[in-house]
Amino acid sequence: MREGAQIDPGEYTKDLSWRPEAFSGTIEVDRVLAEFEGGATIVLQALHHNWGPLAAFCRRLEAAVGEPVQANAYFTPRSAQGLAVHHDTHDVFVLQVAGRKHWRVYEPVVELPLQGQTYARARHGDPGPPVEDGVLEAGDTMYLPRGWLHDALTTDSESLHLTIGVKVYTWLDAVQAAVEACRDDVGFRRSVPADGGMRDDLLAALNERLAPGEVAQRKRERFVRGRRPVREGQLTQLRALQMLALHTPLERRPTVIAELDFPRLTFEGKTVTFPDHVQDELEFLSGADGDFTAADLPGNLDEEGRLVLVRRLVREGFLGIRL
Repeated sequence: MREGAQIDPGEYTKDLSWRPEAFSGTIEVDRVLAEFEGGATIVLQALHHNWGPLAAFCRRLEAAVGEPVQANAYFTPRSAQGLAVHHDTHDVFVLQVAGRKHWRVYEPVVELPLQGQTYARARHGDPGPPVEDGVLEAGDTMYLPRGWLHDALTTDSESLHLTIGVKVYTWLDAVQAAVEACRDDVGFRRSVPADGGMRDDLLAALNERLAPGEVAQRKRERFVRGRRPVREGQLTQLRALQMLALHTPLERRPTVIAELDFPRLTFEGKTVTFPDHVQDELEFLSGADGDFTAADLPGNLDEEGRLVLVRRLVREGFLGIRL
């Protein structure tokens, strides 16, 4: 990025021939460095999908706030600006990692914008004077609520910062999910009359699906199912299964966000179903905090049954062996 404009990837990438398919968009290091020296900001998008420590950090934050979290990194040369005045359509925490950056924050022109509701100076006008104007030093954090306009530029030093985006579940999401839940109700599949009037029974059915308990459950289900696996060292875990014994230390993986609705355990985009006779053991494992062993499990499983259960959950990525 340079002064609000994205540089065409063709300017700093190339395709490498390979079998069976070419590697497209491969970085040309010298070109990237030349763009950086010319004032461009290097943006690493969705870094929580590619770097283990940041993936674990974002997962812990997700567990704390109950909302999806994402992370981008911005490396800007001195005396430069990567993005023009804009607002984000999600809440943002700015974490200044290295160097210094001068930030200006302006009043919103679109209250709580949704994705696609971007700011355009030609349409919304000048942002006006900043309501916050200051410099972030390495180690500083700033919170930017959704919709607050901002821009940033470096001073006499290069700057590296992370933006941690929190994508909240809105009432529009809740209503859309409730309407989708009406799909199996034949009344909602009937044609709309010419006068556009909705039958009272349909309004009542929709209102039931908007009850607080149902809204909270759908929000939680979407959140839990949408978490991608964060499984650092999983190959090592699979090898360690060969040495797993009744008193081997185990833990529930701290990066797993799960929902137990026995006999179903949902996490990381999948649902695993268990037989009825392991309910006590699974409830213990689902709520485990700290180290434990297969010998610590409640219930009536024998020693081999306990090992079978924990082996399966290690393979699935729910449990980890303390190495």
